[in-house]
Amino acid sequence: MHLQESGEMYLETIYILSQKSHRVRSVDVGEYMGYSKPSVSRAMGLLKKGGYVITNEEGCLSLTETGRELASKIYERHTVLTDLLVRLGVDRETAAEDACRMEHVISDQSFQAIRRHAGR
Repeated sequence: MHLQESGEMYLETIYILSQKSHRVRSVDVGEYMGYSKPSVSRAMGLLKKGGYVITNEEGCLSLTETGRELASKIYERHTVLTDLLVRLGVDRETAAEDACRMEHVISDQSFQAIRRHAGR
């Protein structure tokens, strides 16, 4: 199942939140992203159906191995691109916003070249 940009953003958010807490709930995802409960609920249903996310009996979200691999890849792209843009003189807020858009469309080949160039 190929994810749209929004699905990737949800995975990245769950990944980020799971680095801070072992208990990640849909409401946490919604608050972090500024999305409504119905939007998050629909997205979580699609991510579960796609095999990217599971929930436990308490309703806490966890990434599957596939979900974690994709989320960490997206997050790495975000951090590398943000850091590179900041080093080029872009303010951090703008760099993070631009990196957020770029991380979803850049090819693996181009990203690997950027990563090598950035020394990461």
